[in-house]
Amino acid sequence: MTIEELIDRYGDDILRLCIVYLGDRALAEDACQETFIRAWRHMDSFRGESNEKTWLSSIAVNVCRDMLRSGWMRMLRRSQPVETLLNLASGDIPRPPSPVRDAVLQLPGRYREVILLYYDQNMNTREIAECLHCSQNSVSTRLRRARNLLQKALGEEVLP
Repeated sequence: MTIEELIDRYGDDILRLCIVYLGDRALAEDACQETFIRAWRHMDSFRGESNEKTWLSSIAVNVCRDMLRSGWMRMLRRSQPVETLLNLASGDIPRPPSPVRDAVLQLPGRYREVILLYYDQNMNTREIAECLHCSQNSVSTRLRRARNLLQKALGEEVLP
């Protein structure tokens, strides 16, 4: 499969993952672009042990993590109110407030990752484990804990 085919097939999913992970469309576009650049550079090392979407999602999560760890992002995040960070406007289309989305973005990173990959990317626990380089038991535990945190934050059961 060529990089063009990967972009056509998975570009929107990877961009959406980056938008929700980073909380900013412009940063997410940069992360998405970097994801496909890294994938292109390492196409020859892709062994096909997982599907392309899992492989690309793994790269995207690592790119987003790197971006969030940067000194610039830490300074930027501290200087902006939470409401600004939670604004995920896509283009010029205003998005209505979403308490669930906001609660997910408030989760600690390890819980936010599994929720995004499970519900937004429709990955199963095995694929998430491959993507995050951890065990399936860790993924299941993180999912359970994330659901509990979301239930407490929202005061209702929102996720199966």
